[in-house]
Formats: sequence, structure tokens, C-alpha cells
Amino acid sequence: MDAKELIARRIARELPDGGLVNLGIGLPTLVSQYLPPGLDISFQTENGLIGVEPLPEEGAEDEYLSDAGGRFIGAVPGAASFDSCFSFALIRGGHLDVTVLGGLQVDEQGQLANWMIPGRMIPGMGGAMDLVTGARRVIVAMTHTARGEPKILRRCTLPLTSVRRVDLVVTDLAVLAPTARGLELRERAPGVSVEAIVAASAARLILPADIPEMRLAG
Repeated sequence: MDAKELIARRIARELPDGGLVNLGIGLPTLVSQYLPPGLDISFQTENGLIGVEPLPEEGAEDEYLSDAGGRFIGAVPGAASFDSCFSFALIRGGHLDVTVLGGLQVDEQGQLANWMIPGRMIPGMGGAMDLVTGARRVIVAMTHTARGEPKILRRCTLPLTSVRRVDLVVTDLAVLAPTARGLELRERAPGVSVEAIVAASAARLILPADIPEMRLAG
């Protein structure tokens, strides 16, 4: 499997049964494809829908149904639509159980940078700041490196999305848990050594005595 599928399959194991979950644009949207059987999740998109599902088939697009990134989506029976004010009241009010967001950088303090690269034109921060601050649990889905450069750093060099510490980082190499002491290496991707993870990280990692391989959903 490719890196994105591996990350999505691992994160799918983190979602709580009966939970209200937001999936950020890009890689995080893949998580909904790999839910364990019997798991009941309500997916929310911050532009105003609870009850998101992937399109059932090509050609089923509805111009009035898209996620925050403009991707066409489906809606489960009983889905609820609402305006952005209500949507962000849910987010800022702490009603989201989990948000899964992409990342450009994460540092030893567990802080996330994911919304801009200085000098590049961007449409705006979107809902990232609100999601990182308001969701009960924040999971970052991203590759461990980009063009050979580490994305796990001692300190983020890009503008921070929030000063809040995220709860979990899942990459194509590892599962990392930000703690008050620093980044703890919790799991290795299948076939990946601890040494390879350390070499691909610019941050100092806390290494427990036992670091098992990831178990994947699906």
C-alpha cells in the first residue's frame, strides 16, 4: 500500500464509536474509507453538514454538496445541513470528538503548522485554527518528510496554526504522541526501524523500551 493509505488505515483505528469527527481536506478524507466494521461515525464538514459520506458512484455529484475543500461528497440518510455560524459554534464549543488534519510541520512541543508557506498565495486559514483549538482530540496525518527534508522538527519554522499541543501524529513511518516531555515514538510503520525514524526526524524523540509495529484498520 502507498503512504497515504497506510496513514489513513492507522488513523481509522483512533476514531471513537458514535463520535462526531471532522476530516480535513486532502489526505485526511481517506480515513472514512477504512473504518472498522460496525463503527458508527458522524462525519462533519465545517462548511455545514453532519452526515458526510463518499460519493456512491461517479456521476452522482450534486452541485450543492461539497466539502470545505470543494470536493463533491454524499450525504447519509438523516444528514443535517446548516450554515457556517452553526458549524463553527459546534467546533468552537468543543462538540467535535476528533479532527484529523494534514500537516506541514510538527515540533517537539506538539505544535502544528499546516496553513501557509510564506511567499505562496493562499486563500486563507480556513477552519484549521478553530479545529485545532476547539476539537476534543486533534490527530495530524502527514508524511514524515517532504522532498527529503524532515517535517518533524525541534521547533516549527512555518507559522503556527495554534499554540495548542496536538494529541497524535501519524506519518508513513511512525505514530508519535506529543507529551509534556516531548515527542514519544509509540509505533513503527511495518518494516521500518527505529533508527530510520530517528534519522528522518529533526526533533529529539523519546524512545520507550518497546516500540511495536502499527496495526492497521481494514
